[in-house]
Amino acid sequence: MTSAVQTHDNDNVVWHAHQIDKAFRSQQKKQQPCVLWFTGLSGAGKSTVAGALETRLAELGFHTYLLDGDNIRHGLCKDLGFSTEDRRENIRRIGEVAKLMADAGLIVLSAFISPHRQERQLVRDMLPSGEFLEVFVDTPLEECEKRDPKGLYKKARAGQIKHFTGIDSEYEKPEAPEIHLQAGDYTVSELVDQCVAQLKHNQIIR
Repeated sequence: MTSAVQTHDNDNVVWHAHQIDKAFRSQQKKQQPCVLWFTGLSGAGKSTVAGALETRLAELGFHTYLLDGDNIRHGLCKDLGFSTEDRRENIRRIGEVAKLMADAGLIVLSAFISPHRQERQLVRDMLPSGEFLEVFVDTPLEECEKRDPKGLYKKARAGQIKHFTGIDSEYEKPEAPEIHLQAGDYTVSELVDQCVAQLKHNQIIR
């Protein structure tokens, strides 16, 4: 199913500034808000690493929220299909939600294939400099197919799923991600360690 999403400018819609702002919420939570954008092939381990990182950050006392691709499709984006236009709109909506959550002072973890650089750049451009961290979960296609936790690769190879990323639809690897996880070479705990180290380096957490 393809949805027609219309956008337009409205001079009568004005942004309302509130007394309690991002700076206050950040100070209250003792953290720097940001969006960690996990990208990679289906089965790469994006949700697994993002979930483990959220658990680690929560244990350390930080305030987070995890946005997961499948979960978003059950609500916010359940009206969207998987055409190129709908997938772009899916990412745009997620970006807007992530931006609001960052404004609330949260560390937002987003786990989506988001195969195109242009879509990921769209979300980056929504946020102030330094608040968008691209996390490339770099797992070889052969390994992702071997895992195939949802049986999607098998269906794609059988022609039951069209335009499947990595099979008959291109995945554009990040050119300069803030965090590059060679997922096939490390345990989940070690990958989380790498993320935490980078967050400390970027002074997101202390």
